Amino acid sequence: MGIILASSSPRRRELMALITPDYTVRTSDVDERAIRAETPALLAQKLAVAKCRAVAESCPEDVVIGCDTVVDVKGEVFGKPHSPADAKRMLRALSGATHEVHTGVCISDGERTESFVDTCRVKFFSIPEAEIERYAATEEPYDKAGAYAIQGRAALWLDAIEGDYYTIMGLPVSRTIRLLQQF
Repeated sequence: MGIILASSSPRRRELMALITPDYTVRTSDVDERAIRAETPALLAQKLAVAKCRAVAESCPEDVVIGCDTVVDVKGEVFGKPHSPADAKRMLRALSGATHEVHTGVCISDGERTESFVDTCRVKFFSIPEAEIERYAATEEPYDKAGAYAIQGRAALWLDAIEGDYYTIMGLPVSRTIRLLQQF
């Protein structure tokens, strides 16, 4: 029985290596736009479950871990920005404000499926407009929910965190290993 991470995220691969060096990566073809939920936290969990199940169907002998992260700004979901204008819009909304980051995790071994969502509150200092323009001109914001990488340049804007730092990066490591140990 192997462990499969159902995510192509470089950050999740890095964090997964903290749990075990012995895993493979296999992405799902889930259409994320087709999944709806009543809250951003529930959306993160539903997306994680969908990705996990999609990979687990073709790998019934393995343990599959699916994840998804969304940024929640007063109930509005900030996914990955689709343009520089969208990234700037998100960063302006995050500037000087508190938001939540929800990461859903689902683990399945072909017979049993368990999932959870972990939430972290993040407060940013005000981000100067010139910094928003500079950051949006880099590659960093475009493959990340909320248009920022907490382990990257966004570390300069961070005022406070309540919760697990790794939830912001996309894989709450300590809760994930505890659930994984039950399989």
